[in-house]
Amino acid sequence: MTLETTSAGFVMSLIISLIGFAALAMMVHELGHLLAARSCSVPASEMGFGMGPCVVGFRLGGMRFNLRAIPVASFVMLDGAVLKEKSVQAQLLVHLGGILFNIVAGWLTYGSVFGWLNLLLAAGNILPLYQHDGWKCGVVLLRALLRRKSEYVERVFTFSGGFVSLLIAWAVARVFMFI
Repeated sequence: MTLETTSAGFVMSLIISLIGFAALAMMVHELGHLLAARSCSVPASEMGFGMGPCVVGFRLGGMRFNLRAIPVASFVMLDGAVLKEKSVQAQLLVHLGGILFNIVAGWLTYGSVFGWLNLLLAAGNILPLYQHDGWKCGVVLLRALLRRKSEYVERVFTFSGGFVSLLIAWAVARVFMFI
């Protein structure tokens, strides 16, 4: 066996484990949302891994679990109308449930690839990027502070959140370039 063969095998093994652990970390994240929603009596109809058409799935109780054709992302389909009727604290718990689960999983497996991927997923989701958990929490807090929905304020928050996230990503990249 040559060094090139060994290196290629190592790289392939690393890529496969990264994909597998990333998928598992996303499922941990969605499980956090699901359990937080259940604790706040917010119904969920589906938990899915991937996007696009359903490849395979099964029903457990009133919940559908699906594997989708494009293995990117994951989601829990919550009843948004019921969630919006809940208290601000309950809404924040549901939106932060995935992040909290990723942090716990990351600390429990600290130092492993799976641990780092969980912590990275938590950090990425706390940023106020459009439709991410940090953005959803920001919108909930804005509506609570204003005591109403304001499309203008939410647009400004969305734009500035994207800008702040870009600055944070730039700063992190600069730090790691100099280490």
